[in-house]
Amino acid sequence: MINILDLDLKELKKWMEDNGESKFRAKQIFDWIYKKEVFQFEKMTNISKQTIERLKEAFYIGIPEVLEVFTSNIDNTKKFLFKYEDGNIIESVVMRYSYGNSICVSTQVGCRMGCKFCASTIEGMVRNLTSGEIIAQILKAQSEIGERISNIVLMGSGEPLDNYENVLKFINLVNSEDTVNIGQRHITLSTCGIVPKIKELADENFQITLAISLHAPNDKIRRNTMPIANRYTIEEIMEACKYYFNKTKRRITFEYALIKGFNDKEENARELSFILKKINCHVNLIPINEIKENRYKKSEAHEINKFKSILTNEGIETTIRREMGSDINAACGQLRRKYMKQ
Repeated sequence: MINILDLDLKELKKWMEDNGESKFRAKQIFDWIYKKEVFQFEKMTNISKQTIERLKEAFYIGIPEVLEVFTSNIDNTKKFLFKYEDGNIIESVVMRYSYGNSICVSTQVGCRMGCKFCASTIEGMVRNLTSGEIIAQILKAQSEIGERISNIVLMGSGEPLDNYENVLKFINLVNSEDTVNIGQRHITLSTCGIVPKIKELADENFQITLAISLHAPNDKIRRNTMPIANRYTIEEIMEACKYYFNKTKRRITFEYALIKGFNDKEENARELSFILKKINCHVNLIPINEIKENRYKKSEAHEINKFKSILTNEGIETTIRREMGSDINAACGQLRRKYMKQ
């Protein structure tokens, strides 16, 4: 059977036509799923019983089951543990901001990138998520909180550019007026730096924000925590970022997780500012989420502020990411690992 969420409207219209149904039924079904949040064919009251039976024979609506939901007492961040039809578990996080609700979605079950400070990758990758399974996280989260989600961050478990085709289809799907209609400028894709795929993404000419998980000012430091650095140098990543900006005119975001005594020194900040000076960019400093599987500790507040001041004084727009859901282990992979161990 096919997850109907993996189809765009054009594909569902074709299926309707091929199976002797009226094409306009496809739009009705999309409205039920994406506008009315009805996830059972039987409850679609303007669809004939005969058509519903045909749909049930060919499709299922792949909305994940909520295993657990955790709500932060600090900022009302909600973290969902979702289970798919095949039993695989992923996490999604809904963050409340003054400008609306943002969701951090997963693109893979696990991850094979091997970044040492990330819990998602400890046990490797199980499989890619389909475009429908990614958008299902948004649909289920919206139905659970009873509010619209207006911003998406592809920054949960998995490397989005390692699941390129499914992620591309997801962006087109979620951006469509026929589904949840979230504008591309409200979508951020975070990658550890797969250079050829950054260039491919640039050629799509999307208007999404590209975020690079850099986390080091030079290749030597980067190789200690991010295996991808053995494949692509920072210089190659910077060239790909320039290509992306020239194609899309979209400013690049660089994410930099500060690890105490490792990459948070004054000389690290100065080296980072030197390599970023010629790029239209924004730096997002991240106080690292400590996990028991490694020795890395969060930098002190005064070290983080000093690091920020150095970059700002060099003319690089820099912010310190607000820690969301710190009391519910809202960092990627932590809750999934805990649940699976139990």
